[in-house]
Amino acid sequence: MKKNKKFKVCIFTGARSEYGLLKPLMEEIQQDKDLELTLIVSGMHLSPEFGLTYTQIEEDGFRIDEKIEILMSSDSAIGVGKSMGLGLIGYAEALERLKPGVIILLGDRYETFSMAIAAVLQNIPIAHIHGGELTFGAWDDAFRHSITKMSRLHFTCAKEYEQRVIQLGEHPGRVFNVGSLGVENYKNIPLLLKKEFYDLVGLNTEDAFFLVTFHPATLEGERNISHFKSLLEALSDERFERVKLIFTQSNSDSYGRLINEQISRFVKTNSHRSKVFDTMGQLKFLSAMKYASAMVGNSSSGIIEAPCFKIPVINIGDRQKGRIRAKNIIDCIPDKNTIVIALEKGLSPSFRQTLLNMKNPFQKPSTAKTIKDIIKTYNFKDQAAKEFFDLKPQPLKGKK
Repeated sequence: MKKNKKFKVCIFTGARSEYGLLKPLMEEIQQDKDLELTLIVSGMHLSPEFGLTYTQIEEDGFRIDEKIEILMSSDSAIGVGKSMGLGLIGYAEALERLKPGVIILLGDRYETFSMAIAAVLQNIPIAHIHGGELTFGAWDDAFRHSITKMSRLHFTCAKEYEQRVIQLGEHPGRVFNVGSLGVENYKNIPLLLKKEFYDLVGLNTEDAFFLVTFHPATLEGERNISHFKSLLEALSDERFERVKLIFTQSNSDSYGRLINEQISRFVKTNSHRSKVFDTMGQLKFLSAMKYASAMVGNSSSGIIEAPCFKIPVINIGDRQKGRIRAKNIIDCIPDKNTIVIALEKGLSPSFRQTLLNMKNPFQKPSTAKTIKDIIKTYNFKDQAAKEFFDLKPQPLKGKK
């Protein structure tokens, strides 16, 4: 008797943070007897500068089917644009070789946008995770909403985002509010014990520390450098001189390398209290959140995952402006004195007390399994063109 052919599900990842979110979904697909996982890895994963994190993917037991190098030596707008062009060429060729039944894309990065274009041109259905969100400080909004319009299925992490995807003209029957994969990681990954973590990062268990993650707000241009300088000045304030600092490197967006240069200089000058990691991996990063006195910077992980740990998050600038917020988020402008005030508020016992009963707005049960089950049962053979779903259909002009 002829064996049924497995349905081929392709996952794309171009950044370390993205892989950490996708990992539980990849495990679900890999363990399903009716599905075949294929994996395309690109972007920062393949760069020595950003930690060659593709090796972590392989160490986790996944076979990488295609490695597509796209990063230029420049992270200027022109350099990013050239990387996107290289990506489009390489991704198109990879998809032609793999011929997946569906490709899963997460988020809003420029590599992901290039992959979405390549998939659309080859009539490969896209299942998009984390659509409907807003980040006013970055060009990500344009990429995210464009990927939404190119996608067949949508998996959002909050009701408000689900409604926004529908508002963009996507049929409600193809939009699913499933919660956040990152929050599910918090629940399912056994985190390091305190001494294990402190030994790994080279701190004493009595040390308090800030977890600092700052990425370029791509619409801010050169102001990213002065904004990050203000953050470093605030962290150098004498009120926090006994607090250790754990930095994670910035990503490969415009001005990311310049921010990383500032981090390296600061850590070298302040080696007695600061450390930097090009990548921590999901286990160490989530463990760092668990034991940190506060998270500082402008990372989406501060918005989405940090509420699970009920720690203060000092969110600087506009990079995350527009996202839903839990009560632990303290927003401030990128100014030294304002950041200092925000840090003092975050460390205050009265503020921390208010977080004890806080709920994470992005938490739902079995997110990865829900996504996998929907993809498994969806009829991707129906390639009919998507119709625009109007919330309130308007009569055409000139028609009575």
